[in-house]
Amino acid sequence: MLHDEGAANEQPEAPVLPAPRPVPSLVQLVESLLFVASEPVRVVQLARVIEVPSAAVEAALAELTSACRERGVRVQRHGDLVQLVSAPEAAQTVGRFLGVQASGRLSSAALEVLAIIAYRQPLTRAEIDAIRGVDSSGVLRALLARTLVTEVGRRMSAGRPMLYATTPSFLQQFGLTTLSELPALELPHPGA
Repeated sequence: MLHDEGAANEQPEAPVLPAPRPVPSLVQLVESLLFVASEPVRVVQLARVIEVPSAAVEAALAELTSACRERGVRVQRHGDLVQLVSAPEAAQTVGRFLGVQASGRLSSAALEVLAIIAYRQPLTRAEIDAIRGVDSSGVLRALLARTLVTEVGRRMSAGRPMLYATTPSFLQQFGLTTLSELPALELPHPGA
């Protein structure tokens, strides 16, 4: 029997391991979570999942917001809710891509009520009526049905009237990332 000296000295090849993946930055983690979220997410929820303080998530959101200014997506804020949305300037093209037909326009009364709510939220229907001088219940129902406004609680006063505020859909519809982007406007106080 012949003995091959070279075969006895051969070492089995070590398996090739993939290179370790780089550790994602906090901004990348926040962006990834917002990307996969199907609805707006609370900042505290992001902080809990990533296991960092809310202040760190806020700093990452500020950096992400700045980075997205020239991109096709934006960071949209509505109070403590945050989400990624398509850039408002791309809305027409995105709508065509999705096959979405432009929904009916808002009436001037609906726009008026929506503006009052956007600038004074939260407020009651009676407060809206006092500013407008007419009943707003029908217009308010239409805005609720289009998810541009929502019920956010009850005022702690006689009758405990419902309070209304705008929604993240309102921000999307009007191409805003936060309510602070609304132009300055002076509204009369109810009953004034």
